[in-house]
Amino acid sequence: MFSVSVNRIALISVDGDPAAEIGQEEAGGQNVYVRQVGQALAQQGWQVDMFTRKTSPTQPAIVEHSANCRTIRLVAGPQEFMNRDRLFSHLPEFVQAFQIFQHQQGIQYPLVHTHYWLSSWVGMQLKRHQPLTQVHTYHSLGAVKYQSISKLPEIADTRLAVEKACLETVDCVIATSPQEEQQLRTLVSSKGQIYMIPCGTDLERFGRVSRLTARHHLGIDPYAPVVLYVGRFDPRKGIETLVRAAARSQFCHYGLQLIIGGGSRPGQSDGLERERIENLVTSLGLADCTEFPGRLDETLPLYYAAADVCVVPSHYEPFGLVAIEAMASRTPVIASQVGGLQFTVIPQVTGLLVPPKDDTALAIAMDQVLSSPNWRNQMGEAGRMRAEIAFGWNSVASRMSQLYSTLLSQPSFAHKPTPVAA
Repeated sequence: MFSVSVNRIALISVDGDPAAEIGQEEAGGQNVYVRQVGQALAQQGWQVDMFTRKTSPTQPAIVEHSANCRTIRLVAGPQEFMNRDRLFSHLPEFVQAFQIFQHQQGIQYPLVHTHYWLSSWVGMQLKRHQPLTQVHTYHSLGAVKYQSISKLPEIADTRLAVEKACLETVDCVIATSPQEEQQLRTLVSSKGQIYMIPCGTDLERFGRVSRLTARHHLGIDPYAPVVLYVGRFDPRKGIETLVRAAARSQFCHYGLQLIIGGGSRPGQSDGLERERIENLVTSLGLADCTEFPGRLDETLPLYYAAADVCVVPSHYEPFGLVAIEAMASRTPVIASQVGGLQFTVIPQVTGLLVPPKDDTALAIAMDQVLSSPNWRNQMGEAGRMRAEIAFGWNSVASRMSQLYSTLLSQPSFAHKPTPVAA
């Protein structure tokens, strides 16, 4: 006998552990999104269980975040880190482990919110075996990603088929920006229900310290022009473009400080990319003015506040959490004119947009902001205001909660059989 509570929901993020240290291999915006949404939903009365894959035998199976919010790690495949493109064959094990957990707990989730295409497959499989409402957030689209790479991975056809089946058959897909919604319609399918809810940021964590105070704590020259990058070391994040732009900047020989914050794991792709970027920094003569502080955990708000400008040079971003974290910290953003960054950043108001992979355009934009302190401050304040109005996690969770309640009030959704791409 299963107990079904309408307030009990499951967030499924197979490849993105909500309890992981941000900055680890492939741990970034998705992990933050799932954890923050889960915690905010719990505060609004939902009982939230967040499911992910166990990547180490030493990891606890359950991490309690609050009274009504926990991360549950299921064994699916080897208990080790695996690249996302290698996980698909282990998804049936994840589905089985999820069902076993439900049986052991004597519960059944009436709604699952899946994250990334791998988890969408899990949700669609579960829906074949139990009454279930499924909501999905893509976080990135294969149809967009594969446009920018020359050699497609072996999993490409499977991913594209699953993403199409997901949009056409789940109860609702959440797009995080108007640009993502348009891409879903033009590149994935004209069918399916889409609802737009942006990502959020922690307004209490960011924006509570001044630039001078932050620089004092971090030991940064109060008068130095400081450019910040935050994120994983991944070629798609465009760090090379930023480094080459810094070398072109008119401030390069006048005190420029370039801070490239992010985690790496030696021997993994993340660590290899960091090594490549460090070699590029050295070859361009930027070693003395470039800092690699590693993972930024407790100090992250200080680095955002200390920077004159935060650069998000990604080749593609469905939304871009770093951009709104910087805006919440009153730091203007220069971002690539791609994906959801075009929605997040308002040009000339909260920052600037430049073509991706264009180090000349990025250098010009950086110089414009660094040479105009008053304009920098105006954009910083406008960014904070935009974050407060549109991007607080409580606001995001409220809209998500309303969507869940609406879907759960329509039981026909939960009993609809779902075809699943093989």
